[in-house]
Amino acid sequence: MNWRSEHIWIELLKGSRKRGNFFWACILFLGSLGFLAVGASSYLGKNIISVLPSQQILFFPQGVVMSFYGIAGLFISAYLWCTILWNVGSGYDRFDRKEGVVCIFRWGFPGIKRRVFLRFLMRDIQSIRIQVKEGLFPRRILYMEIRGQGAIPLTRTDEKFFTPREIEQKAAELAYFLRIPMEVF
Repeated sequence: MNWRSEHIWIELLKGSRKRGNFFWACILFLGSLGFLAVGASSYLGKNIISVLPSQQILFFPQGVVMSFYGIAGLFISAYLWCTILWNVGSGYDRFDRKEGVVCIFRWGFPGIKRRVFLRFLMRDIQSIRIQVKEGLFPRRILYMEIRGQGAIPLTRTDEKFFTPREIEQKAAELAYFLRIPMEVF
């Protein structure tokens, strides 16, 4: 969702609460529970879940390995669910021509630097830069070049829905709004 007026442009970013993340967190959780159930069944010598027969699996070494995979999967699943719960990567980009300020805000992982808030003066922005890498794994990233700070990414690196035309259109609109040049690399 974006909001624009004559002097202010606010762009909201989604973060980690995406359908794909929910899907993989659920699949990983259920799969790791299955591995853990088979490992526990082989240890106990009886089926905990009738769908997953474990009479042919010896506890050592197969049951131990299955239990290890189940526990590891639960940890990775917990990590994914935490990133979804905390909505890591969400935030906004705010460009205010009236005040001459650009604010970039992102949520991170809990801790001292949970809130990432960057604030720049518009006169320090040198250009809007597009980095395009085509091939098997294409990358199209929009950067804002800041004097003395380097390049700050404005789009996520995993956003694959941008076609070259869409990323160029977005960069051109932003460069026009900020009244700065646009570069393509």
